[in-house]
Amino acid sequence: MDTKNKIYIYPLIIWLFFEIVGVSLWLAVDNPFYLLNFSYIGTTIALGLFLYAQKYRYARRVVQLLVGTYMLVYLGLICRENMQIEGFWYYLFLGVFEATVIHYAVAKIFGPLIFGRGWCGYACWTAMVLDLLPYKTPGKPRKRLGWIRYIIFTLSLIFVLLLFQFQTGNLEKIMFQAFIIGNILYYTIGIILAFTLKDNRAFCKYLCPITVLLKPMSYFALIRIRADKSKCISCGICEKVCPMEVDVTDNSRKRTNGTDCILCLECVKGCPTGAISL
Repeated sequence: MDTKNKIYIYPLIIWLFFEIVGVSLWLAVDNPFYLLNFSYIGTTIALGLFLYAQKYRYARRVVQLLVGTYMLVYLGLICRENMQIEGFWYYLFLGVFEATVIHYAVAKIFGPLIFGRGWCGYACWTAMVLDLLPYKTPGKPRKRLGWIRYIIFTLSLIFVLLLFQFQTGNLEKIMFQAFIIGNILYYTIGIILAFTLKDNRAFCKYLCPITVLLKPMSYFALIRIRADKSKCISCGICEKVCPMEVDVTDNSRKRTNGTDCILCLECVKGCPTGAISL
């Protein structure tokens, strides 16, 4: 399949994936919210990819705003669902397969087998804000700080475990408060890191605990960036514009920072010979 046709096939694949999830959950738990929820997210992402194919400059930004704001404001603040990692542990320990557990299963555990870390590029409400900062591409060499994410991941697990261990009351209220405080901390630290390291995505690379789940699953992603070696002129533009410092020209799944690719498509837009594609 040629590149022109492929760029239109991927929006359809994404839309079908979310529709299948939405319909399946609607029928399984008899709750039409899941159909509306996943239809909205899938349609919005598919629309963004379609707009990208039409060379609309802000296609991904539009998706980030529409999906990220929906999840932060409506699901998080209005519906009072903790969509952070603590909320995942909370519902998991309750033995309830709904809300945040479903979100994590679809977007961050099984979904990445299809679209990799597309969540980070198109739906994350933290990155939605951080991507507005001035350091679109790293201004300093990458640091060896990725180990910090595992500490944060573990601390979030311990935090929720202790709440259950001591049979703390008002857990739902505590989870909502944790969501508010967590987001304030994420935004504050993310912005400070971005300006300190001159890298909008520094928080994603070093601190975000969700990547502990995303990275190993993204290794096997069906949708991924590929380079046509016959067209490549080794100009290095693709790597210069990559916010996650991925070795784009290496098609191996073991390529440098390969599981950090957020499918932002900056490398595709920047390539002067059309050698980079999905």
